[in-house]
Amino acid sequence: MERYKIIKEVGDGTFGSVWRAINKQAGEIVAIKKMKRKYYSWEECISLREVKSLRKMSHPNIVKLKEVIRENDILYFVFEYMECNLYQLIKDRGKLFSETEVRNWCFQVFQGLAYIHQQGYFHRDLKPENLLVSKNIIKIADFGLAREISSQPPYTEYVSTRWYRAPEVLLQSPMYNSAVDMWAMGAIMAELFTLCPLFPGSSEADEIYRICSVIGTPTEIVWAEGLKLASAINYQFPQLTGVHLSVLVPSASEDAINLIKSLCSWDPCKRPTALEALQHPFFQSCFYIPPSLRSKMAVTRTPPSATRGLSEQKSVRRYSGTVSDSKPASKFPPAKSHVPLTTASNYNVKIGCGVSETAEKLGNLTVGNARLPAKQALPAPMKAGGCHGQTDLFLGRSQEIQTRRSFTKKVVG
Repeated sequence: MERYKIIKEVGDGTFGSVWRAINKQAGEIVAIKKMKRKYYSWEECISLREVKSLRKMSHPNIVKLKEVIRENDILYFVFEYMECNLYQLIKDRGKLFSETEVRNWCFQVFQGLAYIHQQGYFHRDLKPENLLVSKNIIKIADFGLAREISSQPPYTEYVSTRWYRAPEVLLQSPMYNSAVDMWAMGAIMAELFTLCPLFPGSSEADEIYRICSVIGTPTEIVWAEGLKLASAINYQFPQLTGVHLSVLVPSASEDAINLIKSLCSWDPCKRPTALEALQHPFFQSCFYIPPSLRSKMAVTRTPPSATRGLSEQKSVRRYSGTVSDSKPASKFPPAKSHVPLTTASNYNVKIGCGVSETAEKLGNLTVGNARLPAKQALPAPMKAGGCHGQTDLFLGRSQEIQTRRSFTKKVVG
C-alpha cells in the first residue's frame, strides 16, 4: 500500500470504505476499497465472490479490478477510478436525459451483462448506484453478490435493493437465474427516462403492489409458477389491471417502451437475455461486436458515446447474429435494417451507438436543444418521494434518508 497515496474518502458502506488514491509510480488515479473485516489468509481472500468473479472478467463495460492487496490482515481492492455513479447523475439532473443518452448507456450495460452471463455469472444487485460513469462510458461494478449460474440452489432470497428486485426473488423462490438482472435493467431503463424509480416499494408487500399497479396482477396464463410461489407463502396478489407504460414513461419512444415491458415481465422465462436485448429495435442504430471476435480485431478498450466517433465507422455493419451459447431465436421483431456481418479484417471499430447518418446528425445535437415532452406527474400510487442522498461511488450502498436506507440492506447467500 506504500505505492499509493490516499487523496480522499469517497464512500463508506456496510462492508468497506472507498478512497480515491494515486499510484505514486505510474501517476494513475485509482479507487481503493478497504474491507472492514479482517482476513487472516490469502485463501480466505481469493475465495471471496467479488475476487473470484472479477478475476475472470475483462470487458470495457465492467469495472477493472487492478490489484488485490492483503496487508496486516486488512484487504484492499484497487479498482480503476470512475467519476461518479448513475444514481448521482439521476438525482442531480434538472431535466430529462435524451433518448440518445439512455440508449447509449443501456447498450453498454447490456454488453457488459451479456459478457457476465456468458462467463457463467449473474450479478444479482444491479441498480443505479452500481453502474459507474466517466464521461460517456458506463461500467458495471460491485460484484459482492454475484453468483455462478452453475452453483446449486437454494439462493438467498433477500438480495438486491428492493426497488430493482425481481418478483421471483420477492416471492422467495429458492431458484432463480440471470433473468433477475434483466428485470433490474428494465426498472433502471425506465428510471433513466423519468428520473424517478418505477417500483419504489417501502416493503416486500408494497413492492409487489407497486409492480401490480404498473404491469397488472399476474394470472395463471401469465405466470403460473408465480401464483404457486405466492400460495406457498400464503400471499394473495392485489387485483390490479396496471397501466400502459407510456403513461408512466411519456418521453420514451415506442421501441423503448416495448423493451422495458419485455424486461419487466412477470415470468422470468419471458424476459429477453442480454444478447437478445442487444438485438432489440431500440438499439438498431447501435452495433455489437461479440467477444469471440474482439480478440481478432483492433477494438478500443472503451466504447464511445453515441454522439461521436461516427465518421471513423463508415465501414461498420451491424451485427445481427447471436453468440454460440446464446438462444438462437430472438424474442423481438427485427430492426428495420439488418446487414450481414463483415469479415474481421474489415473492422477498425469502436463499440457504441449511432451508425446511421441521421443518427449522427441527431446525436450531435446538444441535450439542451433536445425537445422533450413535458414531464408528466405519475399517478398517486406510483409517486415516490425522497430517493436522493449521499451515495458510495463503488460500494453500491447508500447513506440516504430513512425511507431509502431501509431498502439497501444486503445478506450474502
